[in-house]
Amino acid sequence: MTTVENKTFDEERALYGSKSVLVKNCAFDGPADGESAFKECSDISVENCLFNLRYPFWHDHGLTIKNSKMTELCRAALWYSDKIEIFNTELHGIKALRECSQVSMKNCDIISMEFGWSVNELKMENCTAESEYFMMRSRDLTFKNVHMKGKYSFQYIENSVFENCEFDTKDAFWHAKNIVIRNSVVKGEYLAWYCENVTFENCKIIGTQPLCYCKGLKLIDCEMIDCDLAFERSEVQASITSEVISIKNPLCGIITVPAVGEIIRDIPQAKGEIIVNGK
Repeated sequence: MTTVENKTFDEERALYGSKSVLVKNCAFDGPADGESAFKECSDISVENCLFNLRYPFWHDHGLTIKNSKMTELCRAALWYSDKIEIFNTELHGIKALRECSQVSMKNCDIISMEFGWSVNELKMENCTAESEYFMMRSRDLTFKNVHMKGKYSFQYIENSVFENCEFDTKDAFWHAKNIVIRNSVVKGEYLAWYCENVTFENCKIIGTQPLCYCKGLKLIDCEMIDCDLAFERSEVQASITSEVISIKNPLCGIITVPAVGEIIRDIPQAKGEIIVNGK
């Protein structure tokens, strides 16, 4: 493996087509303002580098990034690439990850609008994220101890598992399919409308009008806080450990709850059973 160390690159396609290269303590920045530093590369390792220019990693195969920083000027950093590992790195440019597969991220800080669109097989652990439309249309996600804040996250995702996470996010998990969320906190308005085969287990759910128009929805020992007009037109099996402000028109299934402020049934299709403990 060739080593490139302690250099600054600002030209267009600075290391285009490189193979088996270790890049250490380098900066991709400067007046030439060149794009696409590592386009069409393979077997690349990057350590302790600064990226302040656009589109550095496109069409790459086999990529490791450690202890590095991608600034807000580093737009669309990783696209159309696979076999990627990212550790202890800041990703602060818009659209930082898209159309990639086989990605592993640990101990990263993400501030990136439209992050993670159409990504497959992403494992993310011990990361923080601020984003909008986070992970839209992605599949096969495995998240552990991820803290995320933003709007419209996880829409249209499929076949994914989330554990020990905290999400502060409006309109999350819309149209999601085949999802499990365990031991997590999900805060935000209008959670998981139109989802299919989504399970929340030992979760805390916070916010108005959650879980409407769902199919195959399950809640297992979940706490619901500030939740009103929940489960409207949903097919649901739920065991809830806290009082719910109101439940509206569940279509079918069984909801078990210790107390509920109001049960609203104003359409004939609302045949879901609601069991209030002790009554």
